[in-house]
Amino acid sequence: MLDDLFVAFQTALAGRYSIERELGRGGMGVVYLAREVQLDRPVAIKLLPPERAADAALRERFLREARLAAKLSHPNIIPIHAVDEAGGFVYYVMAFIDGESLAQRVRTRGPLPASEGVRVLRETAWALASAHAQGVVHRDVKPDNILIEAASHRVLVADFGIAAAVGDASGDGVSGTPEFMSPEQALGQEVGERSDLYSLGATAFFAFTGRMLFAGQTPTEVLAKQVTEPAPPLASLGLPVPRKVASLVDRCLAKDPAHRPASANEVAEQLGVALEQRRDVPVALRSFVKGNGRLDGGGTLLGAMGVLVASILVASNFGGQAGLATILGGATLLPFAAMAAAARRLAKLGFAHIDLTPAFQAELDQAREEYAVQHARGASRLERVLKVIAAASGIGFAASVAGGFTWFLAPAGLRGGTLAPWIYSLLAVSGPPAVISGVLYLSLLERRRDVDTSFWARIWTGPIGRAAWAIGRRLLRGRVTESAITHRATELSLGMAAERLFESLPRATRDALGDLPAVLLRLQDGAQQLRHHLEGLQDAMNDAGESAASSAYDGMRHDRDAIQASLGETVAALETIRLNLLRLHAGSESVAGFTTHIGLAADVSAEVERMLAAQDDVERLLHAPR
Repeated sequence: MLDDLFVAFQTALAGRYSIERELGRGGMGVVYLAREVQLDRPVAIKLLPPERAADAALRERFLREARLAAKLSHPNIIPIHAVDEAGGFVYYVMAFIDGESLAQRVRTRGPLPASEGVRVLRETAWALASAHAQGVVHRDVKPDNILIEAASHRVLVADFGIAAAVGDASGDGVSGTPEFMSPEQALGQEVGERSDLYSLGATAFFAFTGRMLFAGQTPTEVLAKQVTEPAPPLASLGLPVPRKVASLVDRCLAKDPAHRPASANEVAEQLGVALEQRRDVPVALRSFVKGNGRLDGGGTLLGAMGVLVASILVASNFGGQAGLATILGGATLLPFAAMAAAARRLAKLGFAHIDLTPAFQAELDQAREEYAVQHARGASRLERVLKVIAAASGIGFAASVAGGFTWFLAPAGLRGGTLAPWIYSLLAVSGPPAVISGVLYLSLLERRRDVDTSFWARIWTGPIGRAAWAIGRRLLRGRVTESAITHRATELSLGMAAERLFESLPRATRDALGDLPAVLLRLQDGAQQLRHHLEGLQDAMNDAGESAASSAYDGMRHDRDAIQASLGETVAALETIRLNLLRLHAGSESVAGFTTHIGLAADVSAEVERMLAAQDDVERLLHAPR
C-alpha cells in the first residue's frame, strides 16, 4: 500500500531512481529499494525523515556526515554512491545488499554458533578499524547495521557516522540506540573509537546469547543500566563460546574506555587468533585422541584376564616368582605393544609424533571450556578432604606393597615362613581407604577436569609414547598415505619436512652432518614453548586490559614483542635448514657449507633456551610464596 511520503519522494526522484518498495524505517529514516535508472542497478536509498530535514542545521550536518562516510572504501563497508537533495528531500544512495541483517539472522534462527559469530565480529572489526583510520566513528554499531550477504556470507557495515548526524535517535537527547550505546555516549559525552568497541561488545553479546545486554521499560532505564550496571561476564552464561573470545567481549564492555582494547585492529587480531586456534583437527587424530590412543577397548579387559590366567598357570608350575614376573611383564609389555600398534595405524596415515601434542591440546582446550561452563566453582571441600585421605592412605598402601614384594622376592633362606604381621596390618588398614578415597576423588576431579585425556597426553608425548611411536613406524608395511598438514604449526611442518629430507640422504652424508636431528628437535621444541609463552602473555594482557598508567601492561607488551621476534628467528632457522637440505639433494650445496648454517641454528636454539629459562625464573618468582 502506497503512502503520501512514497509518492512524493518518488516524484522528486523521477528519471534518476525508480523506487520499488520500502525496506524498513526507524528513527533514522526510511529505507527504500530502488533501481538507479542510468546504470540499471539495484540500490538502497535512505531518506532523512522530512520533519528532521526541515531543520536547516540538522540537514547540513546530515549531508556533511553522509559525504564523509561516502569516502570510506573497504570490502566490509557498504559503499555510498551518492548524497543529495531533491524536492526538499535529503537522502543518500548506497549499494543494495541481498541478504539479511545480523538482527534478523539471530531473531529468526537463534544465536550464532561460536565460529560463525567470531567471523562476523572480526569482519565488523575490520570495517571499524578502516573507518577509524580515516577519522570516522560509527556511533551506532548494532545488529541492524551489520548486514550478511546471502551469496558470499560477507559482512558489511552500514550507516557510518549517520546516528550523530540525525540527532535524537533514542528519544532522550543523545544519538544512537540505547541497547548498544556506550556509557560515555549515554551521558552525552564526546565519543571516540573505543565507544564503537563497546557497541561491538554489546552486539557480540546479542549475537552469542540472542538477547540484549541490558533491557528496560523505557530508553532512559536502559541508558541508566549502560552507565551503572556491570555487564554480565559472557563465560558465566553457559555458552559454547571460546574462553578467549568471551574475555575479549568482556573487555569491550568495560565501563571505562581506557580498559577496553586499544583499537578495532586489536579486536580483529584477537578474533583471528581465536579462529586459528579452533581450526579443525583431522578426523584420524581426533579418533586417536578420543579412543585409539587409550587402552580402553575390549581387548584391554581380555588381555588383563589372559595375563592373570597365565600368571596363575606359570606360578603353579614354576613357582610364585615366575608367576609374579608374568604379571609384571604382561602389565608392561602388552600395553606397550598395543600403543605401538595404535601408533603404527596412525603413522600409516601420514601423521607424525609431533602431531600428537596439538591434537591432545585441542581436546583439552575444548574440555576445559565445557567443564568451565558446567562446574565453574572450583574444588569442593569434600574433594579436598578426599585428596588428603587418598594421598595419606596411598603412601601407607605403597609401603606395604613394597614390603610384600621385598619379602616375596627374597631368597627362601632370608625370609620367614609367613609374611610379616605389620605388612598384613598396613595392607588391611591402608588398602580399602586408598582405593575408595582415590576413586571418589578422581570421580569428583573428573567433573572439573579431563583427567583421562591429561594422563594419556603425558604418556604419548613423553618417553614411553615416543618409544612406542618409533617402534610403530618401524613396523610400517606398504605405502604411507599423505595427510593434510594444515593442522600443524609452521615449525612442526618445517621440522618434519627437514627430518624426511635428512633421512633420505646417503648414510655418509648424514654422518657428516653430525647432530642435525638433535638441532631440529631443539628448534621445534623451543618454537612450541615460545608459542605457549606467547599465548599466556596475550591472555594476561587481555585479562589485565590496557591502562595508560600501567607499567605492568607495557612490560608484558615488551615481553610479547621479544618472544614474537625470537619465534620468528627460530622458524627462520628451521626454514634455512630445510632449504639447505633441498640444495644438498640437488647438488648445489656442500656439506661443509651446510655445517656453518647448522652451527648458526644451534646458536639460535641456545638463545631460545636461555630466554625460556629466564621466563621460567620470572614466573617462579612471581608465584613464589611470600
